[in-house]
Amino acid sequence: MVFGDDEKVFGDDEKVFGDDEKVFENQQTELTGLFVERPPASNAIIAGSDVAFTAKVDSTTLTRKPTMKWLKGKWLDLGSKAGKHVQFKETYDRETKVYTYEMKIIKAVPGDAGGYRCEVTAKDKFDSYAFEISVDVAPQEENLDILSSFKRADAGEDDGNLDFSALLKAAKKRKPVEEKPEIDVWELLKSAHPSEYEKIAFEYGITDLRGMLKRLKKMKAEPKPSEAFLKRMDSCYSVEKGKKIVLTCEVFDPNVQVKWLKNGQEIKPSAKYIMECNGNVRTLTINKTTLADDAAYECVVGEDKCFTEVFVKEPPVTIDKLMDDYHVVVGERVEFEVEVSEEGANVMYFEDIELHRDTNTAKYRIKKDGKKHTLIILEAGLDDIGMYHCWTNGGHTKGELEVEEKELEVLQDIADLTVRATDQAVFKCEVSDEKVTGKWFKDGVEVVASERHKMTHNGRFHKLIIDNVKPEDAGDYTFVPDGHALSLSAKLNFLEIKIDYVPRQDPPKIHLDTTGNMVSQNTIIVVAGNKLRLDVEITGEPAPTVVWSKGEEPITATEGRVHVEARKDLSCFVIESAEREDESNYTICVTNPAGEDKAMLFVKIVDVPDPPRHVKCLAVGEDCATMSWEAPAFDGGAKIKGYLMERKKKGSSRWTKLNFDVYESTTYEAKRMIEGVFYEMRVFAINSIGLSQPSNTSKPFMPLAPTSEPTRLLVHDVTDSTCTLKWLAPERIGAAGLDGYIIEYCKEGDTEWVVANKDLVERQGYVVRGLPVGEKINFRVFAKNVAGCSLPATLAQPVTIREIVELPKIRLPRDLRTKYIRKVGDKINLVIPFQGKPRPVVTWYKDGQPVDEKLVGVRNSTVDSILFIRSAERDHSGKYELVVQIENMEDRATIDIRIIEKPGPPLKVRVTEVWGFNAALEWEAPKDNGNCDITGYTIQKADKKTNEWYTIYDHNRRTNCTSSDLIMGNEYKFRVYSENLCGLSEEPGLSKNTAVIAKTGLQYNRPDYKEKDVSCVPTFTQPLLDRTVVAGYSTAMSCSVKGFPKPKIVWMKNKMIIGGDPKYIMMNNQGVLTLNIRKPSTFDGGRYSCMAVNELGEAEVECKLDIRIAVDPNATPK
Repeated sequence: MVFGDDEKVFGDDEKVFGDDEKVFENQQTELTGLFVERPPASNAIIAGSDVAFTAKVDSTTLTRKPTMKWLKGKWLDLGSKAGKHVQFKETYDRETKVYTYEMKIIKAVPGDAGGYRCEVTAKDKFDSYAFEISVDVAPQEENLDILSSFKRADAGEDDGNLDFSALLKAAKKRKPVEEKPEIDVWELLKSAHPSEYEKIAFEYGITDLRGMLKRLKKMKAEPKPSEAFLKRMDSCYSVEKGKKIVLTCEVFDPNVQVKWLKNGQEIKPSAKYIMECNGNVRTLTINKTTLADDAAYECVVGEDKCFTEVFVKEPPVTIDKLMDDYHVVVGERVEFEVEVSEEGANVMYFEDIELHRDTNTAKYRIKKDGKKHTLIILEAGLDDIGMYHCWTNGGHTKGELEVEEKELEVLQDIADLTVRATDQAVFKCEVSDEKVTGKWFKDGVEVVASERHKMTHNGRFHKLIIDNVKPEDAGDYTFVPDGHALSLSAKLNFLEIKIDYVPRQDPPKIHLDTTGNMVSQNTIIVVAGNKLRLDVEITGEPAPTVVWSKGEEPITATEGRVHVEARKDLSCFVIESAEREDESNYTICVTNPAGEDKAMLFVKIVDVPDPPRHVKCLAVGEDCATMSWEAPAFDGGAKIKGYLMERKKKGSSRWTKLNFDVYESTTYEAKRMIEGVFYEMRVFAINSIGLSQPSNTSKPFMPLAPTSEPTRLLVHDVTDSTCTLKWLAPERIGAAGLDGYIIEYCKEGDTEWVVANKDLVERQGYVVRGLPVGEKINFRVFAKNVAGCSLPATLAQPVTIREIVELPKIRLPRDLRTKYIRKVGDKINLVIPFQGKPRPVVTWYKDGQPVDEKLVGVRNSTVDSILFIRSAERDHSGKYELVVQIENMEDRATIDIRIIEKPGPPLKVRVTEVWGFNAALEWEAPKDNGNCDITGYTIQKADKKTNEWYTIYDHNRRTNCTSSDLIMGNEYKFRVYSENLCGLSEEPGLSKNTAVIAKTGLQYNRPDYKEKDVSCVPTFTQPLLDRTVVAGYSTAMSCSVKGFPKPKIVWMKNKMIIGGDPKYIMMNNQGVLTLNIRKPSTFDGGRYSCMAVNELGEAEVECKLDIRIAVDPNATPK
């Protein structure tokens, strides 16, 4: 996926930030200052050029790696658009602890212009920076079209009128003038009076006045407030693929109908697009968004429109199956296969450059099969060596391709032959490559094909067949493969039959040929699977009897895998497809009446060795592993030359060769592996015969590396026998994780380090105990995981083990410096920090006496003291004093604790005076104030008829009050509650006497009432309207009238009063007048009027009624 020209981006004319620009400015003033270098605020680039923007973040104060985002506009995350057009890079400098982030735009296009923002987040810290990019069109060479410079700016392609005033202005500009600071002409024009436009244009060389005025008008134009929309949609929305999004706007008229458009096309309601209307709010809901929903949307009300853009984010596509490594020879086919989480996902392959479908299609092919994506290299070459990467928008994997020169291996060598005259000789060899051709030579001279000499090539096998062997065919034969510095040689021995005259009685004789397969006089070596044929010449008269034996067992079979063939003066012993069990001593015994002869041969069967044994991993590193194995139990009868190793990722079926040259040792270090990935390994053994079967696969192992050293090791505290160390976690932990830490120490000048902790320490701090007083000790800390220990973190200087004397000092919290008030029953837990070395003696006092630990709990540590009371009582009130003492030095702090509860009721509540509708009350303060000041009183009254209490005063601070607005004839009683910080008292104080309000005589004076005159002349508030109706369809005419007294209504047609005709129905409902005409005909047309008459006057309205006849559209015109 690349970010190309066709992507929807924010242009220059769009208000990318809008009102939110002020928000960004405010954010910049509140930044945490994580950026140490930021891109320029304004950037102008040329279209088609490459540009890079760099931001640096200081991580010295951060506890974890920061996260960087590059954004365009409000919401568009450019990380999802990474590819060929927009690329990102991240580096880290360990010395300065600075992260460098780079965003590079390749071949900028005008669509890249707009507002950008970079945001960095690290746990609870955040920093943001906004900058602008403008893209200018690349300048053209002036000498290409001289006349074009004289054309007006608004002239078309075929407009021939030239403007030579530009040339005159240019000539004037060539005169030497003093350099002036740059002035923005458009800002000057915006603030100038229109009468000065021509003067400014002449001064700054602007010849196209019409174009200048058009642009200035656009700049000055202010957006008109919308008359149809109360609230418009946001400028853009962002949604993840497959999720739902709701577009909302508010219209002025709640009854107006709106249209929704997508890229200019009207949207119809469906299950995907749901349109809702709720009062003034109009919403468009898009369900299950896809990439096709990434478009511009409009809400149309009449001629007014509201625009927005929707950006659909693709969910990150992860890689489920990683890419394997390949180790091949030149010409082999390579298939890099990955499996992603979604079908149809965009996948990019990179080597040193990006590989596309059209990149050397004869060599590279990209295949998609559902979730599987395959990069195919048809014939690998040396120029294809490298690391191949596969990227998706949510994952990355890589695989290494190693290509070696193809070396021709000899799988079967040419064997020496011994043949007799007229027999057939066949030289046969087998090489590793089926495509290799070659030539045959005899004693250095090329063999030419003839009727007796035939040469064949079938796959890996090459044969030279010589029919009817003659003595001149004996010699050295050589096969030379084309294009390889290799030759295979064998010897053809001609067995000449000699006939001598012998006496009739001749003892038998065995004539063994010691050449050919015999490595010694009595030993023959045969490769397992090959054929052994021994032709032994026998002489004797009469013809002797021949017996072959394997050990003590005679061989009599004339057919089968092991058999004996008898010929005249010749005995043949044949083993077809030799096996290991055929290795033994063989005896040939010939007898006749004249005697016997014996010969013994040892047939040695050589084979490929057994597989190596016990392949295992001895050690692992960050990208390597050390493997070992044992030699094969059987070497195949030939010395082991070495081994070949292969590895693969666990779960994969593709094995990668680790070496092409024979490796002689049984220990090997495999390199260039990926940390955190499980691998398996197998080994082949090689002897002079060939390659063994693979060994059993080793147990899966994972390349792991120790972590980096712990950081920021420091001394937190030192006493006479202990030292407290603290540190931070390593910067790099790796796939092996972190198991814990090991702390060691040694005396200064000593080389023996002592381990301080028996078990691994999981926390980032440790107290080393048992240290000698006054000694200078060096400390170091290791981080450990399954891969081993990291490099140590050390202190710059040794630490002297001696406690530092520190004066006692109590740091009383601010809230305890004033009176500490709590309610009865509350829990009290006071933590008072202090300092002092050596450990001070802490003592608590209450009112000058040591505290009773049965009533008050105390817990002391080296840095603070805790005073706690599980359930507070009034008796716990008092002044508590904390004394921290070291020898004759001490510090004191006093805490005033007050435990409060609700007060008692007021005393002596009484009514002191009654007058009119008022009563005066007085009372005395309660005897028990609840251990705090009385904050007020609540007074309530009740009459004796209902006995219902009503509050007349809250929070009254005085001990008297006056109750007013009492009802005449009623008798009232009163009660008073006292109040403090805990609330109202449980019981009130009741008045001992009551207040009686006496009755007095009253007289009611009725006010005068003047009736309002509402008489008015009849007036029509709604007139009759002209109508046109179809004949035969009932119609109605309506109007409304007002008037008092109620007017009389008269309907007329053509100034004639409509009587009691049943065709007309006249109705009057609250002044709304209606005339219904049932099934009118053409005769009912005319002028209708309505007259309203009362004693004050009259009023009349009139309308015209047209009756037209319905026409059948299917009828044939006459």
